[in-house]
Amino acid sequence: MGWYYEDFEPGRVVETPGRTITEADIGNFAGLSGDFNPLHTDEVFAREAGVGGRIAHGPMVLGMAFGLGARAGLFDETVLGLLGVQWTFEAPVRPGDTLRASIVVLEMRPTRKPDRGIVSLRLDVRNQQRVQVQTGHCQIMFMRRPEAD
Repeated sequence: MGWYYEDFEPGRVVETPGRTITEADIGNFAGLSGDFNPLHTDEVFAREAGVGGRIAHGPMVLGMAFGLGARAGLFDETVLGLLGVQWTFEAPVRPGDTLRASIVVLEMRPTRKPDRGIVSLRLDVRNQQRVQVQTGHCQIMFMRRPEAD
């Protein structure tokens, strides 16, 4: 079970477990998204383009950041909707990189419906060398904790 609205507190930081990006992740995301850009699928092209070799799709890593939050126990069964995302791609992610996210609670606000509230979070995604590769803010609607009978 994920966190309820009441479990969040502005300023609280949650560190996620890590996840290593594999060749299969990149190939599967290319197939799923239809994005076969050679920066992701062609090692020679990516080297000649000056990016040092194949890189992961930016949106794939963004999605994995939310998956890391789920692995940290935040989202399962209590999220009612992702309302907005503002995201920045700062450094390439390569096969073999291990990513972790720091999730910071920015603010909270109740909604007109008493069974839900909105939490604003910042997600900072770093690789195994602590280089920040992506960062962003999101607004997520969470369930409120049910009242005890």
